[in-house]
Amino acid sequence: MRVKIAPSILSADFSRMGEAVKKCEASGADFIHCDVMDGSFVAPITFGGQMVKNIRPVTKLPLDVHLMIEHPQTQIKFFADAGADIITVHVEACEKISPNYLRDTLGLIKSYGVKCGAVINPDVSEEKLFPVLDMCDMVLVMSVFPGYGGQKFIDSVLPKVSSLRAQAAKIGKPDMDIEIDGGISLKTAPMAVKAGANVLVAGSALFGAEDMAAAVKELKAQ
Repeated sequence: MRVKIAPSILSADFSRMGEAVKKCEASGADFIHCDVMDGSFVAPITFGGQMVKNIRPVTKLPLDVHLMIEHPQTQIKFFADAGADIITVHVEACEKISPNYLRDTLGLIKSYGVKCGAVINPDVSEEKLFPVLDMCDMVLVMSVFPGYGGQKFIDSVLPKVSSLRAQAAKIGKPDMDIEIDGGISLKTAPMAVKAGANVLVAGSALFGAEDMAAAVKELKAQ
């Protein structure tokens, strides 16, 4: 399965975001990963739909919008209208609201013609995703606790990735995108890919590289 790279613009210079996104595309990236934080689900606040709307015209790459927010249903329309190609939401945020909130949110995302996905934190069982795998275009396993860039990779999540890959195959979706986010580097990427991840989110490993294109190529070679 081809490895895809999703640079996280959380690590970019916000004052030069358009240039950063263009550089990602020119360097061979497959997605632009947009980390949206609301200051409630996680402590920091990053950006909202306006950022996604502003970068939409400068790239043809799919915009992969990761909502680290409470009450994600209230924001789906804004990001869909802004040009998101895929929107992922956290199991933990949805479970706080109601047992059906995650499935309903995924359905809402799809109603706008946008791909959908679900996310788990490192301390959450991957089995929480099993009931909605049929709806998901992507699932995302966090390999750090969300909120801040530059954290150390948590390798205990790797069996979760393998379990999700096996479950996806079991339900007839062997090629489902399984994304991993947090601490991805040339050292940790091979472990993630071996476990079954095929979409690697990388921030500092790419934006801190002297040659982003070379770094993308090396990550893809895992």
